[in-house]
Amino acid sequence: MAPVLLLTGSVHKKESAMSTGLKKVLGPVQLWGIAVGLVISGEYFGWSYGWNTAGTLGFLVATVLVATMYTTFIFSFTELSTAIPHAGGPFAYARRAFGPTGGFVAGFATLVEFVFAPPAIALAIGAYLNVQFPTVNPKYFALASYVIFIALNWVGVGIAAAFELFVTVLAIFELLMFMGVVTPGWSLANFMAHGWAGGEVFNGAAISGIFASIPFAIWFFLAIEGAAMAAEEARDPHRTIPIAYTTGIVTLVVLAFGVMIFAGGVGDWRQLANINDPLPQAMKVVVGESSGWLHMLVWIGLFGLIASFHGIIMGYSRQIFALARAGYLPRYFAGLSPRFNTPHRALLAGGVIGVVAIFSDELVQFGGQTLTANIVTMAVLGAIVMYLISMAALFKLRRTEPNLERTYRAPFYPVFPAIAFALGAVCLGAMVWFNFMLTVLFVVLMALAYGYFLATGAQRQAAAPDAMLTTVA
Repeated sequence: MAPVLLLTGSVHKKESAMSTGLKKVLGPVQLWGIAVGLVISGEYFGWSYGWNTAGTLGFLVATVLVATMYTTFIFSFTELSTAIPHAGGPFAYARRAFGPTGGFVAGFATLVEFVFAPPAIALAIGAYLNVQFPTVNPKYFALASYVIFIALNWVGVGIAAAFELFVTVLAIFELLMFMGVVTPGWSLANFMAHGWAGGEVFNGAAISGIFASIPFAIWFFLAIEGAAMAAEEARDPHRTIPIAYTTGIVTLVVLAFGVMIFAGGVGDWRQLANINDPLPQAMKVVVGESSGWLHMLVWIGLFGLIASFHGIIMGYSRQIFALARAGYLPRYFAGLSPRFNTPHRALLAGGVIGVVAIFSDELVQFGGQTLTANIVTMAVLGAIVMYLISMAALFKLRRTEPNLERTYRAPFYPVFPAIAFALGAVCLGAMVWFNFMLTVLFVVLMALAYGYFLATGAQRQAAAPDAMLTTVA
């Protein structure tokens, strides 16, 4: 199979001169920057909400379980992304393995993950800037973030990827600097104080707290799989994607545990458990409110949030583009910018949904959690469903398409994908149990989307043929 299949076919008359394929411009370093950059905001905020329910030690247990799931998942997922380098990512794998309905489930779940994650990150950007400009509503900063980074993605993937790599490297440097600066004020006693929910090791409250904190442990790693959506834009994806993914997951695991442990050992960690800017607040305990280190963290720390925000915007635009190109969404959203050859309509569509989420607190605040916590949980629900169907697709394609070109094979198959699937199922069960109303919202949205899917079969039949979505007998 050719590494990338550029599609041809009928398009709207107004777009008859436009290509339906994406330019191949990305190398392994750029893909690593995308893979890490998509996720790295998770080290800056969001995860500390897990301390609310589990305590530092309980959340550490949850993070070990989730890190194991992600590590085995990524080593397995890489086989799919190299064998089927498609802008649809998980949608393409599930469509090939299970047909149109499987593609719908994976595509919907991925859309929920990638459309709901950016507003949570945008709110965190607003919170960080609010430290410097306390009189400005953080939501206005969030809105401005959407405008700026949709525009940047509009002008071309090469520029967007170069910027992503730049801010990702700065964000990693900033996290390492944070750990170094707070080290003099760190103590194991602080980290372990009140470390278990309910005050005892593995009592009922502690076990319940561990499972309730799972969405926030997932936030440490959420969206790393989004680099697969840049596969059609990668040079030699069979080689570059494995390099990006394997080095990316190692980078993120080290940073996640480092940030969590260092932040938790500075002062009273309970003061950091329900805010969007835990790292500046932790550093403030050590260096004081007027320290230049603190202000440096706020400003440079924005790069971590920007890296993920910008990268996930890139990811959701490719997912919407791929779904529209295949007839799962209106063909209108598969349009490419005549000047820049980027999916500009898909960029705008995801942006509209994100802005509505930011300014619609009453629609997403369930269970007494903050707006950000609920948006994070909704994104994680989509991600876990997508992880499960992706691993199922891996097993199915191994059986039905043994001759599919696999330049990279999941190590320790079938053990690694089985571990990823089992831990993913545990995470999904815990999330449903502890987030019932958000789960209902997720199911209602899926039901509405499935109604659209059933009503638009002719639209998919009229879409341009795509050999990557077709199972080979």
